[in-house]
Amino acid sequence: MSRENSAKSHRAASVRDGGCSFDVFDTFLLRRCTQPDGVFERAFQLSPASATCPDAAASYVQHRIGAEARARKINLDRVGTSEVAISDIYVRFPFRLFGLEAGALPQLVQAEFEAEVDLCRTNVEILRLYRNMRDKGLRTGFISDTYWDSGQLAELLRACQPDLAWDFLYASCDHGTNKVDDLFSRYLTEQNVDPAKALHIGDNEQADIKGARRHGIQPRHYPQATAHFADQLNRETSAAELLSPRRASPLDQGFRTLRRIVAARSSRRSAAFQLGMSALGPVMSAFDAFIEKRVAELRAQGGTVLVAFLGRDGFLPHQIWRATRSESGSYIEVNRRVSAVGSADTIEQIVELFANIPKINARAFAEMLKLDVPSVAAFLAAFPQGIATGKTLAEALPRLIDPNCLADLASGMRQDILAHLRSSIPDFDRCTDLVLVDLGYSANIQKALRRIFDCQGIGTRLHGAYLLTRDDTIQDIADGDSAVGFISDLVVTPHVKRMLMRNVSPLEQLCCSPVGSVRSYNGAEVQREVDPRPPEQIAAASEAQAGALAFARSLRDCASEHNMSPFADIDNAAGWTAAILGRLLLLPNDDELHLLGSFKHDVNLGTVTLAPMLDAGLVERLQISAGFPATCKSAPPPMWLGGCFSTLSPAHAFLYLLFGANRLPLGIFGDVKAGQIKIGLFAADGGSSLEPALCYRTGLGELRVRFAISARMQVRTVVVPIPPLAMEGLIDGVVVQDGETVQEASANPAPIAWPTDQLRSAGLERSGRYFRVTTADAALIIDIGALEKPIAIFSIAVRPLGPQASPAPIETLSRSPA
Repeated sequence: MSRENSAKSHRAASVRDGGCSFDVFDTFLLRRCTQPDGVFERAFQLSPASATCPDAAASYVQHRIGAEARARKINLDRVGTSEVAISDIYVRFPFRLFGLEAGALPQLVQAEFEAEVDLCRTNVEILRLYRNMRDKGLRTGFISDTYWDSGQLAELLRACQPDLAWDFLYASCDHGTNKVDDLFSRYLTEQNVDPAKALHIGDNEQADIKGARRHGIQPRHYPQATAHFADQLNRETSAAELLSPRRASPLDQGFRTLRRIVAARSSRRSAAFQLGMSALGPVMSAFDAFIEKRVAELRAQGGTVLVAFLGRDGFLPHQIWRATRSESGSYIEVNRRVSAVGSADTIEQIVELFANIPKINARAFAEMLKLDVPSVAAFLAAFPQGIATGKTLAEALPRLIDPNCLADLASGMRQDILAHLRSSIPDFDRCTDLVLVDLGYSANIQKALRRIFDCQGIGTRLHGAYLLTRDDTIQDIADGDSAVGFISDLVVTPHVKRMLMRNVSPLEQLCCSPVGSVRSYNGAEVQREVDPRPPEQIAAASEAQAGALAFARSLRDCASEHNMSPFADIDNAAGWTAAILGRLLLLPNDDELHLLGSFKHDVNLGTVTLAPMLDAGLVERLQISAGFPATCKSAPPPMWLGGCFSTLSPAHAFLYLLFGANRLPLGIFGDVKAGQIKIGLFAADGGSSLEPALCYRTGLGELRVRFAISARMQVRTVVVPIPPLAMEGLIDGVVVQDGETVQEASANPAPIAWPTDQLRSAGLERSGRYFRVTTADAALIIDIGALEKPIAIFSIAVRPLGPQASPAPIETLSRSPA
């Protein structure tokens, strides 16, 4: 126990009186890291071990955790309490592993204490409450479950708040007992406090709340985070370790601590607003700091630097930029389509616009270019239903479009774009450097504007500042210009980046403006497309944006109050931003999945096409037909593959995260040939045969039976024996892929579920997907009608249950059913 002499003389009570006690860590003091492992990593940096083993931070942290666990167990076995002092912990530390002698123990203890001093900050909200209690004449002090003794704890408190005074201070390691057991009791007795008049404030449900109640003390809960938010932080930690291990250090400069405080102050509880507060706001605030840093770098080089945010995805970044500083920046409505048309000095720019579009007809072409080209319409009319792939059209465009027509179209669009820029960007013609802000990804609009500027003799340098970049596609930026990504391939690997890009559609919709995309211009005035998104989606996105704006404003105030600079290390902030974004897109919680899964993706190429975010049924069918790893590579739609896997199960989502991090061993989760069985084929003319069907074992515990039939065979019934696969289990589905050839059918990206009314069984007891074999010749019977295409490939997924959960060996699968 320790208390200040002045406070003791001032507040000593001769009769039983009331008191107000405070927990220390995560209540009165906040750390610039959310978990103790951050303290241990900082301790490593300050310890002699960092000199002897500079790359051993992770091992040091884990051994520090292990030493504490061993010390507590030994103490519990010896004296019946798990309470230990810091020196007891480091006695169990493996000094020699880190090139140190046992005599280094005081240095390691001191290093960890200095780490605490460096990381701890006074919680201003609790400090106000503390001072209010003292002003009312209540006896105040601290009760902490900690391995720091009262002297060390007092020194730490004074380091964080030099003017702090207290009447009592209890550290569990001094007394060999904690708050859950008898520490509160000792406080009440020694301080002569009436428990009915006592109040304790703390964050831990067990120690501070239940422990206080057990001794008749009124508790007040100051939680670190809601259970919901704590789960989100845990998911982010997992994502950080997989997606950006070198960048996302536990020492996050207080970013997550501040997020917890900001979230706790919010009273609005809609799912969309909370998504904005907990995920979208942090991502955009960190991106905003990156933009600010980039602009400062350019201004330090001289010249007139202006900032412009590209519509529509740049809408939310622009809102946050305006809300958190006096410089408003500009918002310009220039999209990929109009910039490609305006910069089209050759047909190649138009070709690039169409090359990656999956399907297109004459109407969609005319809508995109706002131009009717008879030769293009005639070309597309020759295809079935007038629909061709964008690649096919792109290859033909050079001979279909008159260069003079293209030149006139481009010239008019250039003049309109420049008029819009001059109207939207004050001092546009005096600007030497223009920073273009967007979510990303390949700087296509920036490149197009560069061509437009060059064509018009405008020398303004263009600098792209993007949230995400495809770094291999921005190498051709013009000399003098630049393009940088906040989450670049130096923050996450290209493999991870591809997965984030594959799932970025929900983020685009959340950041998007509430109006349609630019169609053309009437001079400087923007003419917009009709926004095809449902009104409820626009409203939900606006609510999420409101949450993000509220977070950004509150973060700045909160960081200033607590003397934290969450974005001082912008590289570390990029790592955590990747983790937050990855968690949202790949490991969404149920509220986020429900909200974002209802969204539609606006293709935004001048058409009214909307693509679905989710199609979990298709993803499930793809797993049956192609296996899990192949499904992870499937192209859109659906636009949000991570959401589809989350809809199937959280485990599927986490496996997809492992795949994206290149940590999913294909030898385990890929298909492995497990032999073959004989299936019966019965034709319309009465003929029959036994044919081999390949069996595969999957990493998710399923057996997949796969076979092909041709229309020429006129098969009407297929009999698939079940006992060689499992005596009990689940039939997860029967799907079919068709095509003109075996290769085309096998590559068909849209397998369909075989109708349940064309599935029968014999010798099987069935209930839904569940089955149990009742006879030795039990079989699944598939009725086949006339096939629409020459080849159909069937895939059947069987999940064994019970004692036969392990797949049968090859020799068993290879035998014919009895």
